[in-house]
Amino acid sequence: MGVLAKLFIKDYKNFKDGKVRSAYGRLASIYGIFWNMILFTSKLTIGLLFHSVSIQADAFNNLSDAGSSILSLISFIFAAQPADKEHPFGHERLEYIFSMIIAFIILFFGMQLVFSSVTDIIHPKNVVVTIPMVVVLIISIVVKIYMYAYNHAYGKRIGSTVMQATAVDSFSDVLGTSVVLIGLLISHVFAIQLDGFLGVIVALFVLKAGWGIVSETFTKLIGEAPSVDFTKKVAAKILSYPGVLGVHEMIVHSYGPDQTFVTIHVEISSKEDMMEAHSTIDDIENDFLVQDNIHLVIHMDPIDIDDPYTNQMRKEMEQVMHDIDPRFSLHDFRVVKTKTHNNFIFDVEVPIDCKMKRQDIIDVIESKIPQGEVPNYGVINVDRAYAPMKDYEVEADEDIKKK
Repeated sequence: MGVLAKLFIKDYKNFKDGKVRSAYGRLASIYGIFWNMILFTSKLTIGLLFHSVSIQADAFNNLSDAGSSILSLISFIFAAQPADKEHPFGHERLEYIFSMIIAFIILFFGMQLVFSSVTDIIHPKNVVVTIPMVVVLIISIVVKIYMYAYNHAYGKRIGSTVMQATAVDSFSDVLGTSVVLIGLLISHVFAIQLDGFLGVIVALFVLKAGWGIVSETFTKLIGEAPSVDFTKKVAAKILSYPGVLGVHEMIVHSYGPDQTFVTIHVEISSKEDMMEAHSTIDDIENDFLVQDNIHLVIHMDPIDIDDPYTNQMRKEMEQVMHDIDPRFSLHDFRVVKTKTHNNFIFDVEVPIDCKMKRQDIIDVIESKIPQGEVPNYGVINVDRAYAPMKDYEVEADEDIKKK
């Protein structure tokens, strides 16, 4: 497929470009239709000629793959449509919907194969293994390994769930066809009829592949947490800019492989010139869009780093957080002093899987606030984060020191 990409895709190495990505998807889909129709025709012919239900089952599995490739082609065409008034974030999530449709088609054919194979077990036919049967199955295995390789490689490069689903299906086909081939050879050597049982095994491979695609695509449709690797890279890059003291409260929304939106809070010194700080924030947002194709929105949090009392209380409260739960982290800490008391105003970030209720977290923190000559009270906001920034800042700082 690499040769075809060079011939038919302009700027074929620029995998981040949406047009290049769509072109790869369309090319892979057409390629898949071509190979699956050849395999379907050859297997169906051999299966009918030699009365093998397992080879016929494998043939219809290839036909379903060809149908899946047609749906993939349609999905890439529609997903490449630009944003419009009704869909301001584009149409890339259509790829997930078509992946789900492909998965249900695979599941349907899998159930059909189970029924036909069970029927053959109950009413077995005498199947004689011939050289054409063995040859077509070996060719099918080689072709499917090739299809798995290019769909997996290019699907990973362009971030296509459809191509990755096709790769999984192709690998499942390799296993299924291998089972049929080995089973038929065993039948031939030991003179036993395993054809119907082999059909059931192939059907189970098909069903497993289909369910795997359903599970993965469903997660993407309802919204999944970003990978740790992704959040680390975003945090480390932001922390590499001068004047940035910390990051927290990262939220990631994906509207498709090329439509990633990130919001995050960035801490800067309150002594910084606001115009300079704002310029830095603009630079960060623009760099992410140009270099990483990420739509980044930053909320700037000015913090006081020059007041000795505030710095001391911040350190003590950070220790309080660690004592309660090492995963807790403190942000936006500031002290408002009055004649009668001090208010410690801050956010505490806790992991999303923390079992403590919000008010319980606040109560336990307030009970541990250090006291001085005047009472200290907490004004606490609790944030539950699926991507806690606490550990990332340390790693990012180490990376920056190496620069």
